[in-house]
Amino acid sequence: MTCQSVKDIVHILREQPWAAPCREDAFWEGLYQTLQSVLLPEFLGEVSRQVDAVMEIDPELSEPEILARATEHMVQFLEALSASVRIYDPNTGQMLSYGSYPFREASRATYIPLENTVAGEVVRTQRPYLVPNIFKEERYTDKESVSRRGARSLIAIPFTIPRFFPYERETVGVIQIYFAEEDRAFPPLQIQTAELMARRLSFVMARKKILSLYWINEKKEAISRKVFQKIGSRGGIKMKEVFNRVIPEIADIINVQSCALFSVSPDQEYVVLEAGYPEQKGYHGIGKTFSVKSEPAFELVLGREVAYGDFDYEVVTPSYVLIVDPQKSEKISSNLKRLAAARNINSILYVPLKSEEEITHFLTFDALDQRKRYSEWEIEIFLFLGRELMHAQRMEQLDDTLHDFKNPAIAIAGFARRLKNLLEKEPVLQEKTAIRNYLDILVNETTRLQEMALSIHRSGQEEVVDLSGVVQRRFEINKEAIREMFKANVELKEGPYQEPLPVRCYPIQLERILDNLLNNATKAIPLKGGVLAARTYADEGWACAEISNTGQIPEEERKKLLEGGGEGRGGYITYRLIRLMNGRLEVKVEKDSTTTIVRFPIAAA
Repeated sequence: MTCQSVKDIVHILREQPWAAPCREDAFWEGLYQTLQSVLLPEFLGEVSRQVDAVMEIDPELSEPEILARATEHMVQFLEALSASVRIYDPNTGQMLSYGSYPFREASRATYIPLENTVAGEVVRTQRPYLVPNIFKEERYTDKESVSRRGARSLIAIPFTIPRFFPYERETVGVIQIYFAEEDRAFPPLQIQTAELMARRLSFVMARKKILSLYWINEKKEAISRKVFQKIGSRGGIKMKEVFNRVIPEIADIINVQSCALFSVSPDQEYVVLEAGYPEQKGYHGIGKTFSVKSEPAFELVLGREVAYGDFDYEVVTPSYVLIVDPQKSEKISSNLKRLAAARNINSILYVPLKSEEEITHFLTFDALDQRKRYSEWEIEIFLFLGRELMHAQRMEQLDDTLHDFKNPAIAIAGFARRLKNLLEKEPVLQEKTAIRNYLDILVNETTRLQEMALSIHRSGQEEVVDLSGVVQRRFEINKEAIREMFKANVELKEGPYQEPLPVRCYPIQLERILDNLLNNATKAIPLKGGVLAARTYADEGWACAEISNTGQIPEEERKKLLEGGGEGRGGYITYRLIRLMNGRLEVKVEKDSTTTIVRFPIAAA
């Protein structure tokens, strides 16, 4: 505050009617000096200390704990009685209890309506709401509760957690600060100070959000790495081993007794237990089918009962269903109650997994803890884990099919060779030349089929290969695919190729990546024709393969490809294999072309 502004304050005070008897200049000069040198510095220093105290709250605390700490500072500075926080929940359209000081969450209503409440009015207008007398305020209905605590008046201050991404909403809420005085007058300075502390609290919550995003990405990376290390290992994928790898990654979120992945029948009348942890007799009967009607919780998770909210023993949201107490919940069957009691399961979490807005799978977590609620960050991790397990489960099914497929492939190749040898020894038959030609084709194709099947189960060992050479071979093979797809007017352009470009990898994985990229680029060329081009080069320690094609892809699809999404399995596998090889994927879209670049670390000589 400047000297001039302090003089203005003194001038305003001197002009007040009550100051008329005080005309001595010495008095006003003394008042000015006291304000300038003592009172205002002390006041502003205390405000600064309290604001700093809010800003310095540890963002690694849980959100309710952060809010409880912040409200404690507000209560102490404003000499209030207590304070509480409510956050607007767009899923239910209600105000959710989300922290208080002193801590009284157990005695507070979990939800209150948005309409016709003090908290709802603050969220709607984003302006402070003053209640000099709670017992005269129509919008404040729970008068009995505040009466027991000795509260008679309150200030309600808007509170916002900013959004980070265009598609998400800002989180809005209200901080209600209670006072013991009845018919209290609220000085503007007190209201402004409360607003300032609320705004600084928003920065703390933003820091919390940044840390949460970092933590989520770390968790996703760890889960993804564990799953795809197993997928790329010798012997094929086994869901038991996948579960054993990934469950420890969520140990700091939920103390799991067991976890299971269910698939849902197309008519949503049955569910099938696809995989579980631990995979022991008595825990999970893999492949067992259950009627949805056999477990009321199944009907909740599939959305047959759309009643979101916090109930006595359940929490139902669009993202998850939490059975807080299995023994008391009516949504748990008697069989599952007995199982929960025998295994000390104190809460059960159900997380639905969607494909094109339809629930096709869901995860269950049987927890030793009796959890009351999960944060959106924790649920995001569970959803990501579920999607990874869905992909792994499909890969396991494919692996099983290929395992059974390789035996007839080997037999066909063997008998075709025997038949060819037999024809070589017997007297010449009519059409022998044609038969031999057909058998040559049969031997060649079945031998190739055999090699493909065996390559799934025999990962071999890492080698240093020349990326340029592999790209040239796969580009040549892709020419045959172009003929098979009857693609017309496709102009092929190769090179330049930089040689050598050594990369360390499993050759079969590198070939699969390039085959998928070339196949996708070929399919993307318009019907009228266009160009398919490939080249390689080195770029600051990276060996790069670049594949370009005529035609554009939508920006949304480009983003999906970079995240391993998009239509078809090829993009998903390509993305995961690239990451498994410590590579990078880039997709650039220009006016009438799309360029995909895959980068791998150049192998040391």
